[in-house]
This record gives sequence, C-alpha cells and structure tokens, in this order.
Amino acid sequence: MRGVVMHAPGDFRVEEREDPKVLHPSDAVIRLSATCVCGSDLWPYRGIEPIEGPSPIGHEYVGVVEEVGSSVTTVRPGQFVVGAFSTSDNTCENCRAGYQTSCVQREWVNAMGAQAERLRVPLADGTLVATPGMPDEDLIPSLLTASDVLGTGWFAATAAQAGPGRTVVVVGDGAVGLLAVLSARQLGAERIIVMSRHASRQKLALEFGATDIVTERGDDGVARIKELTGGYGAHSVIEAVGTQESVLQAIRSTRPGGHVGYVGVAHDVTLSGAEVFFTHAHLHGGPAPVRRYLPQLIDLIWNRRIDPGKVFDLTLPLDQAAEAYRAMDERRAIKVLLKP
Repeated sequence: MRGVVMHAPGDFRVEEREDPKVLHPSDAVIRLSATCVCGSDLWPYRGIEPIEGPSPIGHEYVGVVEEVGSSVTTVRPGQFVVGAFSTSDNTCENCRAGYQTSCVQREWVNAMGAQAERLRVPLADGTLVATPGMPDEDLIPSLLTASDVLGTGWFAATAAQAGPGRTVVVVGDGAVGLLAVLSARQLGAERIIVMSRHASRQKLALEFGATDIVTERGDDGVARIKELTGGYGAHSVIEAVGTQESVLQAIRSTRPGGHVGYVGVAHDVTLSGAEVFFTHAHLHGGPAPVRRYLPQLIDLIWNRRIDPGKVFDLTLPLDQAAEAYRAMDERRAIKVLLKP
C-alpha cells in the first residue's frame, strides 16, 4: 500500500509500505476513506521534533472496516468508522474517568501511520466508533475532524468551562482553534473572541460563531482582551498553539477564577510558579480524550447540526502529501484533506 514516510525535516514522501495485518485479537484493519495533515505534524516537518526515520506518520482517519481480530465485538467488516488519534481499551479506570488518552494500554496512532491507504487499529473495541450507516460523501470531511481537531477543540472548550453567560477567548486560529470556536458556540457561550491575523481564518471563525476578532498578540493582545472585558479578562480561555507566547497570553487573558483549557502541544514552555499562583486561574488540558466525545460528535455531524469539515480548505490525493505539508507550512491552507 502507499503511505507517507518521514525521512527528514521537509522530506516527507509517499512510498510503498507493508500492508497492515491483524496482529492481535483486539485489532482491526480499515481501508481509509480520508485522512489529513494535522498542525502537530508540522513540528517534525519543521525539525522542531526529532525524526527517527524513515517512519510513518498520521493520526486522523475514517474508513471502512476490512478485517477484525477474534475478540473484537463492537465493530465489524463493512462498517464505516471514526477512530481516535490514540488507542484505548475504554475500560480501565483512566478511560472510565473520561481520559482515554491516558489509557493504561494507550498507543499513539502516529506510530502506525494513518496517512496511508489502510491502517491497523489496536484495541479496536475501545478506539473505533461506527457511524449509523454509510455516510454521504459530503459528511466524510466533518466525520474526519471528529478523529482529532473537532474532539480536541471540544475538549478545550469543555476544559475552559465555556457555556452560557461566559466570554470565551480562543488563542490560535488553526483548525483546533477554529473548531474550539464552534464547540464553544455549541456549549452556549455568550461571547467568543478569536485572536487571529489571517483574513480567511477570521471569516471562518465568524461563521463558526465568533463575535469579536483581536489581531494583537502578546502583551498587546492581553491588553485588548482586558479592554473588551471591562478590565477583568475572560471567563474561559482556550490555548491551541503550544508556544511560550501563546500560553502566557492565554493565562494572562483569564480573569481571576477563570478557566484555561490548553490543548496546543507544548514546545519549550516554562511558567513562573509565582505568576500562576496569583492568577487564581484554573488550568486544565493536555492530549484531548476525543474517544470520550466521539458518539456525541458523530451524532451532531450525522444529523447535520454542525459542519466542522469547513476547516478543510484544500483537498489533495494522497500522492501529493508533500504539497499538503508545504501548503500548511506556508499557511496557504488551514488544513489539508488527503484522499487515499
């Protein structure tokens, strides 16, 4: 089969890879209908994360089950499924508490390489969720977002306690930040302020439910948020980047007693204990347990109550994955869908 293989920063190629097989009774093999490039995939592409290449990549996926192991009971061949970006048994204490990304049997799907034609999914019963039937073609992009960026945005909004009567600030205008806007709106937030300097992303943020756009960054951005909130700061702040500047901007934009939901993969972020201590801010986040939300999100998408697939502003065949990475790296695309 064909799949993306990382060789070095900026050198990601589509090559022939070994066809996946059922290796354990809990495995499933699926034929991918769509996959995509994640913003977090740009960290190794840019050389910020080390690459032990050649190695596969990709963790967002939807497709049709082809084969299952002998112990799999919740999905069967022929079903269309959405999978989380990390595997989980969905039965351990961490999973039952709603933190499937901390499952005691967790494996990261990136290591299996979902940017490909087919994928082996361990712990299929706890990782995959079947849709009510075979989806219409136009629903597939939105279902794909549930595998990561929508689920991550939903977790961020939940962690930030977005809801009725709340002012929410979103730091980061990539796919996760934009879908955090959609999520905050679905959760009933009264006001949603997006920090963005890109016209196409601002337009989509407003379509998803944003009420205000702030173009300033850093301390200037914080000052603008304080100005818009009567000097107090926001009740809920979502951090969806993972840099030193974005994390500090998020914390400093939060009012005393407010909540920060952080889901940007942190790189070289350090915090002053004294500063955090005196903010009275609640900090909650990490790798999103998207498996917790998959049934709810699939239902919202299936019944066409939300259309998160709009974050895909470029679709390419899998063979053009290198161009997909370039387009996202150069900010010519918000998020690129790959068709195997």
